[in-house]
Amino acid sequence: MNELIHISVENQVGESHQLAIPTDINLSLMEVLKASEYDILATCGGMALCATCHIQVIDGAEQLAPLTEAELDMLDTLPDAAGNSRLSCQIRMSPALDGLKIRIFGNN
Repeated sequence: MNELIHISVENQVGESHQLAIPTDINLSLMEVLKASEYDILATCGGMALCATCHIQVIDGAEQLAPLTEAELDMLDTLPDAAGNSRLSCQIRMSPALDGLKIRIFGNN
């Protein structure tokens, strides 16, 4: 079994980088992005109350848990939200996310 989850992250200027995250980590994608020093505010600390951790899923959306009502409500407040938008605080890291490709937005 693979010991790492590989995620491709595209930043605000279009540069892509690979993250390799241990499969046994108990964090949200938002926490991983902040720990990896990406420019992501996450001002509510992961409570799905601010939408400042907005990302777009480029590839692998089928690997994610369905959107919650709280997440949908927050995404509805964003002018740049799209069909592939998610809140990174609501995505828990798991081996199923291996190969996920996302794009982050800075200072939402």
